[in-house]
Amino acid sequence: MSATVANPNFQLAEQIITFARDPLGFARSVYPWGEGELSQSRGPRTWQRVILGEMGDHLQLARTRYQPKRIAVASGKGIGKSALVAIIINWGMSTCEDCKIVVTANTATQLATKTVPEVHKWTRLSINRHWWDAKATSLTVLEKGHEREWRTDFIPWSKENMEAFSGLHNQGKRLIVIFDEASGIHDTIWANTEGTLTDEETEIFWFAFGNPTRPNGCFRECFGKSKGIWSTHQIDARTVEGTNHEEQTRQVAAHGEDSYHARIWIRGEFPLVGSDQFIPADAVAEARGATAEGYESLAKILACDVARFGDDQTVIGCRQGRKARILEKLRGKDTVFVAERVIYWRDQEKPDAIVVDGDGLGAGVVDQITHRGFKDRLFEFRGGFTANEANKYKDRRSEVWGMLRDWLPTADIPDDPELCDDLLGPFYEYTAKGQIWLEQKHEMKARGLASPDCGDMLAMTFAVKVAPPKIQVPPEPVLVGSPGTSWMS
Repeated sequence: MSATVANPNFQLAEQIITFARDPLGFARSVYPWGEGELSQSRGPRTWQRVILGEMGDHLQLARTRYQPKRIAVASGKGIGKSALVAIIINWGMSTCEDCKIVVTANTATQLATKTVPEVHKWTRLSINRHWWDAKATSLTVLEKGHEREWRTDFIPWSKENMEAFSGLHNQGKRLIVIFDEASGIHDTIWANTEGTLTDEETEIFWFAFGNPTRPNGCFRECFGKSKGIWSTHQIDARTVEGTNHEEQTRQVAAHGEDSYHARIWIRGEFPLVGSDQFIPADAVAEARGATAEGYESLAKILACDVARFGDDQTVIGCRQGRKARILEKLRGKDTVFVAERVIYWRDQEKPDAIVVDGDGLGAGVVDQITHRGFKDRLFEFRGGFTANEANKYKDRRSEVWGMLRDWLPTADIPDDPELCDDLLGPFYEYTAKGQIWLEQKHEMKARGLASPDCGDMLAMTFAVKVAPPKIQVPPEPVLVGSPGTSWMS
């Protein structure tokens, strides 16, 4: 540690530098355990001590010290991952001059609202808090002339900004890369980071922390085919001190020990292989061969999913109770033409409600129908809006697909290969809040799939609730000469 930084606290710097190869000792020494904000804690939690101790063991051995150390932690919620990230950053910066650290997360929001505030908190709690300049996007040393080299940067990942993850070098010093909520970080970022861990005589650590929300991807591979180069830890939240064990037990009992919820958010285990497919194949196959009866008296809902790009298609269809139909598929048509076709099917089918996708070009179709005077019973659907059940679904599109999935076991759907492929196509994941989030269309295209236009059309029929039409009961015949009538009745 440079004496300039510590002046007039050179003795503190000499004390802290003794922990250069002892992260656990550092964590135990620089924070006011048992006091103030940490009054309920006597030190790092057990699982945190294991990780910090493993780091120290790696550094103590000359044969491993300058080999990249990769550590992946998959866990349930609330175990203190962000706190450990903050402690690692503080240790890395405090015990190595010109240490370079890069932190990214699954989303910019996660980085800005969860990771960075936790780093700032633990920096403020440390005995050497006065060494650092804590900002929203960085943590830098206050020593003049070292601000550019001695720093932690918080960088949202982006496939369009690979440079931030391609130039990670710090020859002869210390380099730390941290992925927070690693399941959501794109594989290309992992690949770019992997290619930078080549500096000789350099202490290199790469950490991947997160809830195991996806059964595939690079974070999952850390615990599978890449386990030979990653040190992996899966933490059941029920084993961690300081968490609400009673509530965790209640959630497991409510959802089931092997449910998606329990595996991801409590047990810290990945979803079963293939379980990221939102709608199971057997449900689609059964609905494709079913025959609905008695649906004629139920409300009929017409829906139109409007094409956004050249290879997408506009799909118009309807659902009445258990019965679903596709009425028309259109390609390369403008909003005026599509509006005309919706009005045509409105006249033919006489639906109780009409739902039109209002995102993108769909807004023009809604405007055209309204301008033509057919606003009655017309509803505009916006998939990105907040779900009605916001605690369960990330957005409205995820929600209506969820309603479609729940309806499918009793359904009669067309024997249409495109519709069936659409229903089987989307993957899904859980957000950090435990909400279901359906894969976006552009993400499906990146996997080589078509936009699920037929599936979106059918899902939109669940966007409105409509009471069934009133049954018109004919008046009872009145006999001439019956009591209370005249012969003229």
